[in-house]
Amino acid sequence: MNFQTIELDTWYRKSYFDHYMKDAKCSFSITANVKVTNLLALLKKKKIKLYPAFIYIVSRVIHSRPEFRTTFDDKGRLGYWEQMHPCYAIFHQDDQTFSALWTEYSDDFSQFYHQYLLDAERFGDKRGLWAKPDIPPNTFSVSSIPWVSFTNFNLNLDNSEHLLPIITNGKYFSEGRETFLPVSLQVHHAVCDGYHAGAFMNELARLAADCKEWLV
Repeated sequence: MNFQTIELDTWYRKSYFDHYMKDAKCSFSITANVKVTNLLALLKKKKIKLYPAFIYIVSRVIHSRPEFRTTFDDKGRLGYWEQMHPCYAIFHQDDQTFSALWTEYSDDFSQFYHQYLLDAERFGDKRGLWAKPDIPPNTFSVSSIPWVSFTNFNLNLDNSEHLLPIITNGKYFSEGRETFLPVSLQVHHAVCDGYHAGAFMNELARLAADCKEWLV
């Protein structure tokens, strides 16, 4: 759980950070349709649901660039976590509420999926916002809105210091022979630009297309 501090005065993003944290406070969101044809076919063959696989590939992308892990620590220092764990929403059908679980990240999908199943079994029926206790500080947020194939999704955060990405997927849909999953990414402009948002979506699409590399 190592946190690498950033020396703001010498940081290459200092002018951008200062501008978007002080003069023009803003986050932005982007939504893209990620092709999941290959991924869904392989998941069906292996009898694995899409959601844990989606959480895993999002976690892989989060670890691909430090910009996606840049935040403030509990002492208010700017920096980035060397490793982060997904904190994700699960839905309770009986009362239409949700709870948040978190699962320790592993590069190895089988290990991550095993831990995901253990967490779901142990905490999945618990109610309240935070179903699994002891949430570590190095987590990021993932959720799903599987009832609608949205074309845009945005969270109106009243917190200019929330720097970490927030990722949400929707209901997948078919166009011809291909299947697509709408994915929304929300980032803070102080640490991420349009280039980084594009890199996030492109890497997510690559991992979905090349799922045989990790889904073994």
